[in-house]
Amino acid sequence: MKTNFSIIILIGFTHVLVAQSKLADKFFDNYAFVKASELYENAVKKGDSNEHILTRLGDCYYNNSQSEKAVFWYGKAVNKYKKIAPEYLFKYIQTLKSVGKYDESNKWLKKFVELQNNDSKAKDYNLNNIDRYNELLTTKGNTIIEVVNLPINTDQSDFGSYIHNGQLYFASSKGTNETKVYAWNKEPFLDLYQVPITEKNAEIALGTVDYIKSSNINSEYHEASVAITNDGKTIYFTRDNVKRNKKLNYDEKGTTHLKIYKATLVNNSWEDIKELPFNDELFSTGHPALSADNKTLYFVSDRDGGFGQTDIYEVDILGDNKYSKPRNLGNKINTQGREMFPFVSKDSLFYFSSDGHLNLGLLDIFKSNFLKDKTAEPENLGVPYNSGYDDFAFFIDTSNENKRGYFSSNRPDGKGNDDIYSFYPRKCTQIIKGTAINKESNISLSNVSVKLIDKNGKTISEVLTDENGAYELETSCDNTIIVLASKPDFVDFSKEIELDEKDGTTNTVELILDPLIKDNQIAVNPIYFDYNTANIRTDAEYELEKVIDILRSYPNMIIKIESHSDSRGNDKYNLNLSNKRAMSSRDYILSRGIQANRIESAIGYGESQLLNNCDNTTKCTEEQHAVNRRTQFIIIKKE
Repeated sequence: MKTNFSIIILIGFTHVLVAQSKLADKFFDNYAFVKASELYENAVKKGDSNEHILTRLGDCYYNNSQSEKAVFWYGKAVNKYKKIAPEYLFKYIQTLKSVGKYDESNKWLKKFVELQNNDSKAKDYNLNNIDRYNELLTTKGNTIIEVVNLPINTDQSDFGSYIHNGQLYFASSKGTNETKVYAWNKEPFLDLYQVPITEKNAEIALGTVDYIKSSNINSEYHEASVAITNDGKTIYFTRDNVKRNKKLNYDEKGTTHLKIYKATLVNNSWEDIKELPFNDELFSTGHPALSADNKTLYFVSDRDGGFGQTDIYEVDILGDNKYSKPRNLGNKINTQGREMFPFVSKDSLFYFSSDGHLNLGLLDIFKSNFLKDKTAEPENLGVPYNSGYDDFAFFIDTSNENKRGYFSSNRPDGKGNDDIYSFYPRKCTQIIKGTAINKESNISLSNVSVKLIDKNGKTISEVLTDENGAYELETSCDNTIIVLASKPDFVDFSKEIELDEKDGTTNTVELILDPLIKDNQIAVNPIYFDYNTANIRTDAEYELEKVIDILRSYPNMIIKIESHSDSRGNDKYNLNLSNKRAMSSRDYILSRGIQANRIESAIGYGESQLLNNCDNTTKCTEEQHAVNRRTQFIIIKKE
């Protein structure tokens, strides 16, 4: 006998836990993460800590950017359930990083890799792409690359930007010696210049352009393409092959070639110029670039034994102007065409220009992870970096948070033959705006919380409506967004909108909020019961939670509950059933912590108070009968 009774109790308790979880799921699915977390935590307190509830709790706090609490619940989940889905392990790793627990994050990162090897579902989470995946998960829509023609450009050639210690170095043919011009383009020969530069977010401030600080770097012929060591003491640059008498040095075919030189910073001036020993009179060597650690020098040359017209080579820097034998970078970089203008970022990505790899036309800018992976294939940066014209001399400081960089191009609509462009990546954005309106009075509502929620359920921005009920939010393009509006004493309003790819579009979403208090009643959707029962269903609990919220907001409010049925069935039966349903609604409200003295009565009236003429003698539609099936929450005292 005791055993059977225990089983009944266990079944009943389990039903309560499942119902609690289902109700929490209902709120979670409607982006009410605060309410959902409260209900999930109640379920945990009552002994239900299954994987679904723990990960949902983690998600509630993750979506609201409460990393500490997300770490707590994800931690419980991943430690309790060893075969947890990779997406939760991934989120756990990210939240650990967010709160600065890097060692713990790295420990779980190893577990993540193991899951990749053993679980086919984890293949989408490639370890090498975690940062990229995270960027895709929290950053939505297209990225806009703002490309700006710099004001230092002239009607001549300006190219080859390089920034060091607040100075932008570049080459230009804007010199005043117009009597001595380069036969190739009838422009003055190139000289090296520098200009103070300040970068702040999307803004660039440039000072006055001047010749590079040196007594003898600039000659009567070409100088261009610089690279400066990290300590700022040595500069490498390209120059025409010039004799000691300052005349061009030609080979036997009448061609003058390029050479790489270096200079040392002495009293803030580049002096003590030395030619690098691997130059030659019979071929060109130019476009120097340094590895991130300054131990390797990359350059371009048309020397014999290469793959194409010009190839990129490397030498080890040994010190005392000594270098290793030049090594060709091989066919992962070099082609039968031209490879030029190498550049290595601080994170050791290798950038260069080529017309031999698949491109939009002429020289295109490419990047490659070649320095870390010799099998890596180069990636074309595409538009707007590449244009179908010559695009080259890429530069970026990857330690700079704004991700700004520079490149040169002879694309149309420039100022001269070659121009320097800056690029600045930003999100493609659109505006969502509108007004919050009281559905009953048509009056605007201030202090309405308006949230934008992405398709993963994460709140991405939030604002309160102003005194006129107006709001405005910015979000990324090409996205599915939920607009969720909430205000105490009102039913939440939500609307899903699809955003296109057009930058700057304004989307108007009016927020129509239905008040929960109308006249002397708490107005909620109908409380439905299963046929012939008084059991509270999950959808009924969802509505009753609104009543509970109102009672919590008004601690002195007293209500009475009235339940009504339609006219079908026996009058006495309907009266008894409606009374049970009123009592069930009351009992649920009391179970959520509301004091019993705040519910004056819970009475069923059966079919005695019909709202229409659908009595026992009248044939009515289902919709007409439904009007009479209702539970009302009547306010006896508000203040």
